Amino acid sequence: MTRLIQNEWLKLTKKRSFWIPPLMLAVIGAGVTFMLYKFSTNVAEMDSVTVYLAGMLNASGLGQFVAILSIIGTAGMIAQEYAQGTIKFLLIRSRSRGQIFVSKYIVAVFYTLMMTLIAGAALYVSGGIAFGFGGTAAEWLNVLQQGAYGFVYALVYVTLTFMVGALTRSTGVAIGIGLASTMFSGIVIFREFYKYVLFPNADLSVYGTMGPPIPGMTVGFSLIVLAAYMALFIAAGYTVFRRRDVA
Repeated sequence: MTRLIQNEWLKLTKKRSFWIPPLMLAVIGAGVTFMLYKFSTNVAEMDSVTVYLAGMLNASGLGQFVAILSIIGTAGMIAQEYAQGTIKFLLIRSRSRGQIFVSKYIVAVFYTLMMTLIAGAALYVSGGIAFGFGGTAAEWLNVLQQGAYGFVYALVYVTLTFMVGALTRSTGVAIGIGLASTMFSGIVIFREFYKYVLFPNADLSVYGTMGPPIPGMTVGFSLIVLAAYMALFIAAGYTVFRRRDVA
C-alpha cells in the first residue's frame, strides 16, 4: 500500500499543473494580508500573528480558498485515469481495485493537508511582517484548532468531489459539483431536519464565533454528521470503482 501511495503522489506531482494551486494560495494569502493591513479598520485588534492566523485559517478566511483549490487539484485523480485510458494499465497489476482507490484517496487527503499547511505558512510570514511575530501558548492552541477546522472543511468537500469523480468519470463535473457545494455551506434553513444536512455542519469554526448554526447543534454533533457523510461518499465511490467495467 505504501508503494501505491508513493506512486500516486508521484503521478500527481509530475503534472505541470501541480504547483499552480499551491502558488496561487501563497499569493492569495500574501495579497489578502497586504489588503487587510492597508485598508482594514480592525488592524489595531491584531496585535500578533497568532490572532491573525486564528481568524484566517478557518472556512470564513483563507480556508475557503484551501477548499476550492484542493478540489481543483484532486478532482481528476480517478476521472483522468478513465479519460486518458490509463485505468486499464493500472488495473492489470497485482493490486486490487480497493487498494488503488484507497491509495488515491489518501493522496487526496495529503494534498489537502499540504494546502492547509501552505496557507498557514503564507499567512504566518505575511502576517508576522504586518502585525508582528509572537503569541502566547493559548493563542497558538487556538491557531491549531482553527487550522484543524479549516482542514476538516476542505477535506469534506474534497471527499465529495472525489466520489463524484469516481461516479461520473468526469473531472469537469466533479469540480463543478465540488465548487457548487462549497457555496451552500453558508446557507442555513431554520428547520429541524436541516441540521442533518451536510452544509451547515461543514464549517466548525462558527461554534466559536456565531454559535450553533441551528439550535441544538454542537461541535460533537457536527463531527458525527460529517463522519457519516464522508463514510457514505467513500463507500459510494469505492463500490462503483470496484464494479465498473473498464473494457
